[in-house]
Amino acid sequence: MPSARRIAELALPALVVLAAEPLYVLVDTAVVGHLGSAELAALAIGGGLLGLVAWLGVVLAYGTTGSAARLYGAGDRRAAVVDGVQASWLALAAGVTVALLAQVVAEPVVRTLAGDAEDGVAVAAVGWLRIAALGAPGILLAMAGNGWMRGVQDLRRPMWYVLGANVLSAALCPVLVYPLGLGLNGSAIANVVAQTLSGALFVRALVVTGVPLAPHPGTLRRQLVVGRDLLVRGAAFQACFLSAAAVGARYGAATLAAHQIALQLWSACALALDAVAIAGQALVGAALGGGDVTAARRTARRLTAVGGWCGLGLAVLIGAGAFVLPGLFSADPEVRERALVAWPWFVGMLPLAGLVFALDGVFIGAGDVGFLRNLTLVAALVFFLPAIWLGYRLDLGIGGLWAALTVFIVVRLAGLLARMAGGCWAVAGAPGG
Repeated sequence: MPSARRIAELALPALVVLAAEPLYVLVDTAVVGHLGSAELAALAIGGGLLGLVAWLGVVLAYGTTGSAARLYGAGDRRAAVVDGVQASWLALAAGVTVALLAQVVAEPVVRTLAGDAEDGVAVAAVGWLRIAALGAPGILLAMAGNGWMRGVQDLRRPMWYVLGANVLSAALCPVLVYPLGLGLNGSAIANVVAQTLSGALFVRALVVTGVPLAPHPGTLRRQLVVGRDLLVRGAAFQACFLSAAAVGARYGAATLAAHQIALQLWSACALALDAVAIAGQALVGAALGGGDVTAARRTARRLTAVGGWCGLGLAVLIGAGAFVLPGLFSADPEVRERALVAWPWFVGMLPLAGLVFALDGVFIGAGDVGFLRNLTLVAALVFFLPAIWLGYRLDLGIGGLWAALTVFIVVRLAGLLARMAGGCWAVAGAPGG
């Protein structure tokens, strides 16, 4: 069973990688914000669309980590790296498709999202998106690289690759935007440079291993099945959070703003908890790949405990900041007041979320992604969506909204704990073995 120190050795570099992109986005937003409100609005639209590529990358990375970890645990590091090669082929194909498609559909999609915004916003967003989309192959190659390297428990190199690329972009962005006079397009170019460099570093990490670089149709099909299940699961998450925003908007601007404050803080907490999940993917996958089911179960219990303690620690921090944190985001007393209504639900959810994230990592490492897909769909369609719209009909306000999110977490936790207790998830052997 891995020690808490070993879990931390895997989780902390993963946390740095997870946090690097959001931190860079903050820098990019600050730089572009000084150009004017139209440019900032354009970045919000274009960046939101490009964020879907990052979401696809997370799906690819998680699926690759589990399979690579099982091969690594079986003592076949070479096969684990070959799994990374196949994931990289998928990443390249998807990235090139996105880059080309963006050149064609950027304008109609942006204008649909921009709605009644002034025409200059849509024009600027289209230009930004067409350039930034050229970095899609790099984004997805980097995520595939993160996936297989996590699987073989090599997390330090990905951390430096991602950090180096983001630091370069953060330094390049203001230079391109201001002294060189490229404006908003300078931000997009800086993104492309960083993402392409990051992707190239992960490709180099594959090449120097000396493994065959040819595509394997059978492995590609298996990865597509895993990716499909994780994609459906992710789509259920997106539907939940979009529905929450839609309900919040119906209560008015103050409620929506208060929900956004809590949601952004929730997203920050999720980054920390997701790092534990990534450690779980690597450790449980390796144990099962090595044929040690007992070790996998013990590891799952240890990771669940670590996730729960991390969630509890975050709950203490967020709870202690209840009368301070909302004020950092808004000076409007009505917004702060409504945020405080969500706070008990937000804080109470965090320890449970710590358990859920850790168990998600356990089952992804075990390759039990079909179960995760089905559980998430049930929690979203049968419990969360009816609860959130019932809360709206009863006029429960932001409290009803966050109560529904808590129900979503509780249902998933119940299903995950039942699955772990049953033990059918702990199947020894490498993928396809």
